Formats: sequence, C-alpha cells, structure tokens
Amino acid sequence: MKDQYAVIGNPIEHSKSPWIHAKFAAQTGEPVEYGRILGPLGGFEREVRQFIASGGRGMNVTVPFKLDAHAFADSLSPRAAAAGAVNTLAFGPDGVRGDNTDGVGLVRDIEVNLGVSLKGARILLLGAGGAARGVVLPIFDRAPAALTIVNRTAAKAHQLVDQFAQNAADCGVRFSGGGADSGGIVDSGCYDVIVNATAGSLDAALPDCDDGAFGANTLAYDMMYGAQPTVFMQHATKLGARASDGLGMLVEQAAESFFIWRGVRPDGGAVLRELRQMLAAKA
Repeated sequence: MKDQYAVIGNPIEHSKSPWIHAKFAAQTGEPVEYGRILGPLGGFEREVRQFIASGGRGMNVTVPFKLDAHAFADSLSPRAAAAGAVNTLAFGPDGVRGDNTDGVGLVRDIEVNLGVSLKGARILLLGAGGAARGVVLPIFDRAPAALTIVNRTAAKAHQLVDQFAQNAADCGVRFSGGGADSGGIVDSGCYDVIVNATAGSLDAALPDCDDGAFGANTLAYDMMYGAQPTVFMQHATKLGARASDGLGMLVEQAAESFFIWRGVRPDGGAVLRELRQMLAAKA
C-alpha cells in the first residue's frame, strides 16, 4: 500500500504536481501515490476531512484555497504564519500542520539550479501581495545585504516593511520599500537579483520598475512561467539582464513539501530538466 497525497485546487486539471511527485517517488523509492482533488468553492474543509478520513497523509494547496488552508491548520510553521497562507498540509497524530514552501522553492531554484548566491546580494522584490510576503523570510535566511520592495501602492510596501522590520534587523539586512513612483526607492546602480512577485505576467503587463535596476550581472526572476518567456523576462533581456521563469520554483517548492512529508529531499534539478524538456516538446 502506498501513502496517499494530493493537491487540491479549483481549477486543478492543469496542475503538474502529480507528475512532479510521481518523479520524486520514483527517484527516492518512497511509497507515495499522489492525485488531484477538484475542491468545490466553499467546500474546502469538507474535502480535506474526507481525504484525511480515507487515510490521506498530506496535501498541497493551490488557488483559491491557500487562505482556507491557513485557517484550517491546527498549527503553522513560522514561514506559513509570516506568509499568511498555506500551500502544504501534513496530517499527523498532533493534528494538521500548515506550512508554506513557496519561499524556500524560490531560494533553492535561484541558488541551486541557477547558481546565484543570495548571500550579500542586493535584491529587489516587485509586488507586496501574498506571493511577496511568502518569500521575505526565506530570503532573509540567505543573508543578503539588502532587500527593497517596490509596489504600485506604496502603503502595501510599507506594511510589509513594518511586518518584517525586526526579522530584517535580526538578520542584519537593510530593508526598505515604497511606491513605484517614489524617488530614492531604487538604489543607484543595478541589483543583483530582481524578483517579479506580481501577477502582471498573467495579463502580459510589465510591473513598475526603473530600467536602471537591470544590468548585465542582474538575475531577473519571474515567479510566473509559460510556454514562452514572460513580458518581464523579455524586457529584462532587452536591458541586458539574465532572465528566468518560475518553473524551477514550482518544482523546488514541491520538493520541500515532499521533504516535509517523507523526511527525504529529492533532486529537484533533475526533475526540472525533464519537465522543461517535456514542455518544450509540447510547445
């Protein structure tokens, strides 16, 4: 008998999580079976409880249920509490544990798969919504020199700075933020890493960002991904930067979930390479 896991969302048929976790299971030899659950709107808790009752050991959670999962969990990891959202649930004798692996997935993709160290780096984070909030603490853990948040609405950036000000001080990170049109928000010179945490690429919209932030040694990372480079990636490339999409973040956040559940860390890079080949063949 294999242990049961699943991803829940609405819609869910597009999810690559079952394919990714099947690869992880084959790679590690772990007895894992992983499926999809289409969660009805308003019926998240009922579906999860049914899955637990049937012997389910854990779940990944995608839109629109990450806030429901946060409220459902009996306990939260520090990073899930900071993010205000949960994408990983583990079911055990002590109840339901909620976690958020998105930030760790981002960091591992940048440092391990793309070979860019965040230690001592100057990082620009575009956006101040849930996606941005979920990656701040994992970025701090890598000891960058500075993290700047730029958001269209300055107040949201300031809220994020206030929320994590003590964490930044504890890690010795210069932490600031403001509106996209605020003078002095973008430091002079180029950033080492720019992360687009806005949903703009879904609508082919560029986030607000000073072109002077991009340079030849800049990694411009879009959390979104698709068959073709996003508009943010295309813009960054024209400005001379190196660009990457968020497919590796998807794989690495799944690897972190697998580690939480099984205590074994799969090789996300190998699965990422195979996934890119598969998507390229379908394009």
